[in-house]
Amino acid sequence: MAKTALITDDTAFMRMTLRNILEKNGYKVVAEAGDGKEALEKYKQHKPDLVTMDITMPNVDGITAIKEIIAFDPEAKIIVVSAMGQKALVIDALNAGAKDFVVKPFQPDRIIEALQKLVG
Repeated sequence: MAKTALITDDTAFMRMTLRNILEKNGYKVVAEAGDGKEALEKYKQHKPDLVTMDITMPNVDGITAIKEIIAFDPEAKIIVVSAMGQKALVIDALNAGAKDFVVKPFQPDRIIEALQKLVG
């Protein structure tokens, strides 16, 4: 069975880009979210194998969403995909429970590498 994924980003273009990379690598994208609040709702609904999470989003930011998803499911596998190259945010995201951090703009290979490290 294909691994499932939830893509969280406030830009449709980035969600589409990530969807293409994930689907080409055998993932089934079960949901997309435009902010952290929506990500938590969709996570609870679909319980995907993997979540990609942007940090800077309207309503609820990615770090808050990571904390809420991990509180709901400590086994959640979350990869942060964000343009924020600030070290403090990377550390916050990893401390909140994210398993990896990919900086935008990224090469598809970097996403694939993060996926393989996380779910094999």
